[in-house]
Amino acid sequence: MENVKEELTKKSKKSKLERRGRIISFSCISIIVLVVLSIFYFVASRGLSTFFVDNVNVFDFLFGTEWNPGQVGSDGQPMVGALPMIVGSFTVTFLSAIIATPFAIGAAVFMVEISPKNGQKILQPVIELLVGIPSVVYGFIGLSVIVPVIRAIFGGTGFGILAGTFVLFVMILPTVTTMTVDALKAVPRDYREASLALGATRWQTIYKVVLRAAVPGILTAVVFGMARAFGEALAIQMVIGNAALMPTSLVTPASTLTSILTMGIGNTIMGTVENNVLWSLALILLLMSSIFNIIIRLIAKKGAMKK
Repeated sequence: MENVKEELTKKSKKSKLERRGRIISFSCISIIVLVVLSIFYFVASRGLSTFFVDNVNVFDFLFGTEWNPGQVGSDGQPMVGALPMIVGSFTVTFLSAIIATPFAIGAAVFMVEISPKNGQKILQPVIELLVGIPSVVYGFIGLSVIVPVIRAIFGGTGFGILAGTFVLFVMILPTVTTMTVDALKAVPRDYREASLALGATRWQTIYKVVLRAAVPGILTAVVFGMARAFGEALAIQMVIGNAALMPTSLVTPASTLTSILTMGIGNTIMGTVENNVLWSLALILLLMSSIFNIIIRLIAKKGAMKK
């Protein structure tokens, strides 16, 4: 009797494997969470040193327009106004997203609704090729093609927000297109059939039924593309001009948070004001990336609730 009870209460081999799998999964998740928290702590501790160690005013940093960390202004504070880079980053991000969205929606509609076979044969490989091109190649193309064209049309040096916008437009187009294709494919076929059965044309079905049903997915694709554009560094640095000045037009040299970071982080000494303010710029980038991710999750949650 005792042997039977022991056999019944003894853990099987499958239960041991399941427990081992849970431990491994929990360990991997814990490591990922720890790494993310460590990144946030490291960047925040360095970035906040500008305000708590170097006593730089937060409002002067966020809304100041003069960037020269090595010099002190008339008020005795370092000249570390980050507003020109913040404005430059948001401008190129929004402009590239505005230009990329119609092209992405058009390409996705063609691939899903109009010509799925030709779309998969022609457009899909092209989009995958664009995804695999390194950012430095985009930068060289922008430097060799886009900047001279802008210089010939508008005059000046050709460097500026407009050149950065066109480079980022090409870079985020594959991401927005791919996610838009997935959003259109997620629309139930019943929606299309019901619309056609009521007498709607194919274009009316696409515009008034399919695209409207896919709005949450399309918005998620656009915001994801904006997050990609906001964090791009090397390609935008090569074409924007890297002038830490408030942009007065789209064809004058400007700068972004990432371009100033990549230029200056290797030329400063750890712990100095010049280095701390760069970490503060990195903290702004990190916070904006988190905000983009929160927006994506909210849009996806809203879309799931509608379904």
